Amino acid sequence: MPGPESPQARLDLLMGSVAAGFPLAPAAHPAGHRCSCDRVGCPAPARHPLSFAWQSQATTDPEQLTRWLTRDPLANFITATGRAHDVLDVPAEAGRLALARLAELGVEGPVAAVGEDRYLFFTATRGTPEDEDEFWSSELDSHPDSMSEHPGLRWHCRGSYTLLPPAALPDGTEVRWLHGPEHPLPEPLRVLDVLTDACTEVGAVAEEQWLIG
Repeated sequence: MPGPESPQARLDLLMGSVAAGFPLAPAAHPAGHRCSCDRVGCPAPARHPLSFAWQSQATTDPEQLTRWLTRDPLANFITATGRAHDVLDVPAEAGRLALARLAELGVEGPVAAVGEDRYLFFTATRGTPEDEDEFWSSELDSHPDSMSEHPGLRWHCRGSYTLLPPAALPDGTEVRWLHGPEHPLPEPLRVLDVLTDACTEVGAVAEEQWLIG
């Protein structure tokens, strides 16, 4: 089950994300040491939405969230990015460094940890910028199914998603809040500057720091 929380505590955490305006959709969950989906050799066990229609399915309706949990109490949840928020996803070493620096700057937005491996910094979304055609990723690059291949910084924006706390992976890794969704969303470029410097300091490869999608 995702995390050590009781069912009510877990529901409360997810409702907090809904109240913050984070659109949610149900995702696969651990089934022993495997993914709960029926895909042989699933490349992203317990990290992917249940439905290919997750973008239209994602909602902030608390009643729908309750129905999903009633139907599948073990489900993880993803949040669709590029609507109410973006997510900047970095190696944990860089994340810890950046978290301290952002605190010194008075920037304390929502931040989640994926075990000891990754930090997820939730920010305001850029919406539809003038440089959209140049900036946004293609649909083929919008799913974080091969995160281990991209150890640098990844910007989850329109057409992408991330796991939302509380969640769990088959290897026992937990996705948990460090700063909850009640914190205001900071401007993405301000956070990006700090994260880029932190990734450089911990040795993330430069060309991998700008993977967007």
